[in-house]
Amino acid sequence: MGIQKDRVRFNVGGRTFETTATTLANAGRNSLFGAMFDDNWNLQSDHTITEHFIDRNPDCFGVLLDLLRTGDLFIPPNVPERLLYREALFYGLLDHVRSAKWGPFDGNRLRLSRSVTGRAPGDGTAIRAGPDGGCCVAHGSMVHVYDWMLEEHPPINLDYQRVNDAGWIDSQNIVISACERLGRGDGGMGLFSSSTGELRYKFHVNHENQIKSYTAGALSFSPDYKLFSSCKGRSNEYGIGVWDQITGKQIDFFYEPPGWSLGDADKLQWLNGTNCLLVATLFPRKDNCYISLLDFRAKTMVWSWSDIGVPITDERRVRDAIAMEENSSICVVNEYEDLGFMDVRRSAGSVRWSSRSRLMKGKMPDEPCYPKLALHEGQLFSSMNDSISVFCGQDWVLTSRLRRSYGGSICDFSIGGDRLFALHSEENVFDIWETPSPPIV
Repeated sequence: MGIQKDRVRFNVGGRTFETTATTLANAGRNSLFGAMFDDNWNLQSDHTITEHFIDRNPDCFGVLLDLLRTGDLFIPPNVPERLLYREALFYGLLDHVRSAKWGPFDGNRLRLSRSVTGRAPGDGTAIRAGPDGGCCVAHGSMVHVYDWMLEEHPPINLDYQRVNDAGWIDSQNIVISACERLGRGDGGMGLFSSSTGELRYKFHVNHENQIKSYTAGALSFSPDYKLFSSCKGRSNEYGIGVWDQITGKQIDFFYEPPGWSLGDADKLQWLNGTNCLLVATLFPRKDNCYISLLDFRAKTMVWSWSDIGVPITDERRVRDAIAMEENSSICVVNEYEDLGFMDVRRSAGSVRWSSRSRLMKGKMPDEPCYPKLALHEGQLFSSMNDSISVFCGQDWVLTSRLRRSYGGSICDFSIGGDRLFALHSEENVFDIWETPSPPIV
């Protein structure tokens, strides 16, 4: 391809463009141009057609054609970005535009792209990154949804039911968990449209062949389209529920054993390698911390740890936890950002704390936010006050730190769509961090 006989001519909005089949093939099979090729990527020719007419904006077409030629995105001043994105969506080139605007995610190369001020004052509940670079922010009974261009969609209003967690099934669907309101039979979970805020269906809990009202908490998702949520009901519906993401039907329930805590879990994490679910209930939701790995196939708790009966000081109080499958360990963090590790190959054991990670010494802020952990492509992230630390390598050495002074402490952060979103507490501001595109050599 790319020789003279493979030249292709377009008339876009009255302006003529000429390119090659090689350039068009860069658009990929799922683009508008992909239909011009056969299964072997040979250009399908019709000798009666000398040029292809497309009734679209020619300025945007020229920008997108240059993107396919060079891999570089240059938007001239006379082309509004939103118009270009709309045209890219028409041609099936939106992923190409996103890839050109920011590079593959790397915690050590992140740069602050912009900050967005939320509409609601005060503390936010959670921020969750979407798969395509958008996000959603839960605040009280509201969830504000932003697309990858950071334009806000109609908000999701749960009518005074406090939102506990949110998660993206895909770029078009969001699951929201909420508290039960006594006497109303509300609460639980629902699947909502990210573009319109419309409720598509609810996820019910069935107990003794009856649908029960419940409070849904932390969420997690598995690759085989299962949805997990911590649940608290009025009868015996304490534990972890499992639903089919596609049908919304409940398919399993792991009931909370006596003396343990599952229904109040702060965090769930699905582990693909072991087919287990990490469940962590942490202080201050409970006076003690409970961390366990559940195997739903055998309905057993294959590993567990708790600080019950152990003298606990603030320096050893676990604030968050995350499983690290490659190392067969669980990482925890205290309020000073000391990291601790537990080996899940041992049935019982203590936390091995590491003080090398401590970044905060001296006086704590008047209203600190508890640290949060995230693991992404071999890099460990930990929030502390108004910054996020990045740890790498076998010994998890501190390699980078992200900080922004505006908005107060970071109450939550999330990674997805090659972006990191950080939600601040005081002004309900969230930051967007991106990896710059590699330079064109």
